[in-house]
Amino acid sequence: MAAPLDGIRVVEMATAIQGPAAGLYLSDMGADVIKVEPPAGDANRYMRGVGNQLPADALGPQFIAMNRGKRSLAVDVHTDAGGKAVHQLIRSADVFLSNFRDEALQRMGMGQATLTELQPKLIYAIVNGYGPKGPDAGKSMLDGAAQARGGLVNATGPTDGMPMPAGAAIADTAGAMQFALAIMTALVARERHGVGQRVSTSALGAQLWLQMWEIQHCAMTGADLSREGVHHSNMRGPYGVYATADGGAFLLAVHMDEDAWAAFWAFVEMPEHASDPNWDNPGKRLGFPGTDEGLPEIRAATARAFASKTTAQWEEFLAGQPEIIYERVRNYAEVLTDPQNRANDYLVDMHHPGIGRVPVVGNLVHLETTPGRTGGPAPALGEANDELLPQLGLSTEEIAALSVHNGTILAERMALLEA
Repeated sequence: MAAPLDGIRVVEMATAIQGPAAGLYLSDMGADVIKVEPPAGDANRYMRGVGNQLPADALGPQFIAMNRGKRSLAVDVHTDAGGKAVHQLIRSADVFLSNFRDEALQRMGMGQATLTELQPKLIYAIVNGYGPKGPDAGKSMLDGAAQARGGLVNATGPTDGMPMPAGAAIADTAGAMQFALAIMTALVARERHGVGQRVSTSALGAQLWLQMWEIQHCAMTGADLSREGVHHSNMRGPYGVYATADGGAFLLAVHMDEDAWAAFWAFVEMPEHASDPNWDNPGKRLGFPGTDEGLPEIRAATARAFASKTTAQWEEFLAGQPEIIYERVRNYAEVLTDPQNRANDYLVDMHHPGIGRVPVVGNLVHLETTPGRTGGPAPALGEANDELLPQLGLSTEEIAALSVHNGTILAERMALLEA
């Protein structure tokens, strides 16, 4: 069965997460994503991270996560042959995807005017940190900076302590999701209206999208949604994270009916809280009235309740209470072995040369009739060169010279890494 984007060709010139993760999604939906890399490769190929005992020449985990299923074309676009190859590739492309600045793309000969002259119906898709307009349109960004600018860092952390960034690169990944959606929308527009166009999204915009409820609340009420540690600043009931007697933790969301509310307090032998009028229906327990009356007391009582039982005792009790919305807090090692993730192919095993069989985050979107796929391993540097360069009109002599040039630059990069 065909995948949704079969026949769509994407030329990706991007690094880190926000651009490549969008390309990954398009690849999982069936697009042929060709990652154009410099001769030494995307720098993230060599990003090892914490606790990485894999061989020194193994691909970095971030690169594998963001680039599986793509093809790699390694050329120096600043050379005549390299620039020619990419320009020829653009003639057959549907999408050009990048997270480089406009000025850098212009210097590389990859500006919008140049590429759309080669392919008038091209989707020219650019993602950056702070958006295409405004005084900071060209400002450099890493994930945490977008979180800080968008208000998320200020909303996260202990009540009386320092603000904290989220524990994952959610600005980049949310930005990538929006970027992929924007590209898909532009492809539909081209199909319907016959036009290519520029597509722009940003990590900052994605942060506002992630927090649209909280931002809307502040805009309408003037309220200060200050940090509340393990609780949500705009949900006034017991919603929050609580520690168990043996060091585990649960996120308690809400008790959906009165039987569940009563059973919870009976389980910990604190039945008096079941009849507290401040919390006697689900709306109150989720903070719909917006009052703080009785709030410190119910949160303290809930903390004592969880601390009175072990993690196993809580799991056994809560598993029998379908009207209590909760989850045990899991670490990444537990996420990797969670059968729910395996059942839905959210995690799949994949063989990577030089590494072996490892789990990867799979294609999270399930289409019944035109399913996507979880593409193959991340490509070796330039592994598509031999296939693509002759197709792109380069002569045997040009290909040979490009190979020598690439080898020299790559050797210099590897020497620096080994120094």
